[in-house]
Amino acid sequence: MKRPSKSFEIVLSAIACAVTAGALTLASYVSFLMAAGYLLAIFALMVPLSKKFIWGEALAYVGGVILAYLFGGLAFFWMLLPFAVFFGLHPLVNHLQLRFTKKKFLHGVWFLLKAAWFDGTLLLMWFTLAGLLGFTGAIWYEWVAKYLYLVVFLGGTAVFAGYDLLMFLCQKSVDAIVRRIGR
Repeated sequence: MKRPSKSFEIVLSAIACAVTAGALTLASYVSFLMAAGYLLAIFALMVPLSKKFIWGEALAYVGGVILAYLFGGLAFFWMLLPFAVFFGLHPLVNHLQLRFTKKKFLHGVWFLLKAAWFDGTLLLMWFTLAGLLGFTGAIWYEWVAKYLYLVVFLGGTAVFAGYDLLMFLCQKSVDAIVRRIGR
């Protein structure tokens, strides 16, 4: 099979970067569309990975995050921080895991490392955004603050297990869709 040209990689990555920046900018301005913006940006970053363009995806991630920060204004830095720390890099890590890991037990090690990364991101968000998002005035804040690490490491890891499985399945669906492109 013929390897795609560098110009095809650049174009595919530029489109992924533009969609990522647009989705994250929309997510920063319209707060109830944040989850949809994150998902659209994640799917956009999966497109270069479907053609095995690792550097293209990495540059699309960096460019998309920088453009979203510039378009959204630095006041929205906190809104895009979870994407910059975890959600934007997760598809790349999943791709590298599938590409370079051949032994079954190493997939378990990958899962534990990614779960710790996700839990660390949750803790980062809790300590930086709890006051900004108004969590401190919520009824459940006292209980969660008391059992924070237990909630994050048990609940967060359980949520991450489902999220990780869904992202693997989403990457397969993006691969099937992009396979139809004639290159």
